[in-house]
Amino acid sequence: MKQYVVSAEEMKRYDSNTTKLFQVPSLLLMERAALETVGEICRCVGEKRQRMLVVAGSGNNGGDGLAIGRILMLRGWQVDFVLTGDPAKQSAETRKQSEILQAYGVSFYDRIPNDEYDVIVDAILGIGLTRPVEGALKETVEKINKSPAFVCSVDMPTGIQTDTGQVLGEAVQADLTVTYGFVKRGQILYPGSTYCGKLVCRDIGIDRHSFAGEPPGWYCYEKAEELEMPDRRPDGNKGTFGKVLVVAGSRKICGAAMLAAKAAFRVGAGMVQVVTAAENRDLLLRSIPETMLTVYEEQKEIEEQEEFTVDFVQALQWADTILIGPGIGMGKAAKWLLTKCIGESSLPLVIDADGLNLLSQDAGLQETIAGQQREVILTPHLGEFARLYGYSVQEAKEGLMTDPGRLAQKLGCTVVCKDARTVVTSAEETASFLNTTGNSGMATAGSGDVLAGMIAGLVGQCRSGRMAAENGVYLHGLAGDLAAAKKTERAVMASDLIDSIQDALREMNRAKEEAAL
Repeated sequence: MKQYVVSAEEMKRYDSNTTKLFQVPSLLLMERAALETVGEICRCVGEKRQRMLVVAGSGNNGGDGLAIGRILMLRGWQVDFVLTGDPAKQSAETRKQSEILQAYGVSFYDRIPNDEYDVIVDAILGIGLTRPVEGALKETVEKINKSPAFVCSVDMPTGIQTDTGQVLGEAVQADLTVTYGFVKRGQILYPGSTYCGKLVCRDIGIDRHSFAGEPPGWYCYEKAEELEMPDRRPDGNKGTFGKVLVVAGSRKICGAAMLAAKAAFRVGAGMVQVVTAAENRDLLLRSIPETMLTVYEEQKEIEEQEEFTVDFVQALQWADTILIGPGIGMGKAAKWLLTKCIGESSLPLVIDADGLNLLSQDAGLQETIAGQQREVILTPHLGEFARLYGYSVQEAKEGLMTDPGRLAQKLGCTVVCKDARTVVTSAEETASFLNTTGNSGMATAGSGDVLAGMIAGLVGQCRSGRMAAENGVYLHGLAGDLAAAKKTERAVMASDLIDSIQDALREMNRAKEEAAL
C-alpha cells in the first residue's frame, strides 16, 4: 500500500476534517498522540523511571507534549515542563492540558533549567513553523541540542520547514520523531530527514476517510512489497519480457552503453540491442555477449552510412522500448539519432543524459514529444532538468516538488527528476512519487546510466511507463543500499549497483511472499 506524504496545509485540513466531519474531539486525538509517543519513547529508552523535560509551545503541538509528560509523570517519571511563547496565544487544547497539569500541582518554567535530563521532548512548533527560529527560541533550540539527553520531537523537529525539509534558522536534532497520521514532506526531504533521527508514523485516528475527496499530492513506498511489479509469466519467452533498444555510448565513452545494457538485462528484459559508435564494438561484445550490436562511424555523416541507416530503421521496428542518451555526446550523429527516435517511432521512449541536453536545445523536438500519443520518460538530474526548464540548478532544487510536474504536463510525459530524493511525476497522474531508497554512495559516475537501463528494461514488463519509472527508481535505490551494506557508501561504484540488482529483486520477492502469508 502507498504511504502518503503530506504538506502542512494538507495535514491541517485532514485534522480539521476529522474533528468537524467525523466529530472526533481534538483532545481525544491529542491523548492518542501522547499515548503513541510515550510508547515509542519507552521502546527507545526503556520503561525505567527517568528524568524528563518537556519543552512545549503554545499550539497544539505543545498540548501533545504536555500530555506526554503527564502520562509519564503519573507512571513515576520525574518531569519538568517549560512553556515557551505567549500564554495568551495558547490553543484551547493546550490551555486545557495546562489546566490538567496545574490540577496535579505542576508548575511551569519559562526557560530550560540548568539541570540534567535523560529525555527531552521537543513539542515547541511541530508542523506550524512559518518563519526562521530566532532570538529566545533559537537559544532554547541550541540548549536542547547541547544536552546529552535523548531527544524526541513531537510531529516535526522544531526549526524544520514541513514542506521542504529546510532548516529555518536553527533546528532541533532529534533522536526520535513521532509523527501522526501521515509522514510529512520535510521528514523525507533533505536536510530535514537527517534531523528527525528515527522516524515513526503512528495512527491516532486521522486516516484516509479524512481526505474527504482530496487525497495528498505525494506518496512513497515504505517497503519493497508495496511495489506494483507484475508477476513474471511462467510461459513467457525472450520476446515476452521486452526488446530494448539502447542508443548509448560514443567513441570516447563506452561505459555508459555497457552499464545501461547490463542494467536492462538485470531487471529482466528479454533482449537488448545496443546502437553505438564502432570503436565500442569489441569491448561491448566481450563484456555483454548476450547483446546484439549495431554500430556507426561517429566521425562520418550518418546519412552517408547506408548500411547503418537501414539497420537502424530495422532496429526501431524490432524494439518494444527505446532508451537514448547515455554517453552519446552532443555531436551531429547524436542529434540525428535522437531526432529519428523521437520523430520516426511511436514506441515507449526513455531519454537520458546527453539526449536530454540535446532536447533542451531544440524546442521543435520538445513540441513533437508534446504532440505525440506515446510513453516518454525523461530522466534528468537537477542540472539537466534546469537546462530543460530554463533556469538555474538552485532554482531546480528549490522547485523539486513542483516543477517536474509542470514539465510533465507541458510535454505530456513522465519525468524522473534525480536528486538525493528522486521524484517521479507524470501528465496523466494527479499524485507524484517521492523515493526514499538510496544513499550517498550512489553519487558516482554511471549511476544514472544504470537507472536509465533499469527503467527501459522494466517498460516491457510493467503496465505503464510511469510504473516502470517508479519501480526502477525504487529498485535502483534499494540496489544502492544493498551495495553500500557490502562495500560501504564511500566505496560503491556503478557496476556494484548492477551486481546488486539481483539482490534488490530477491528482497522484493521475499517481502511480497512474507506479506502474502
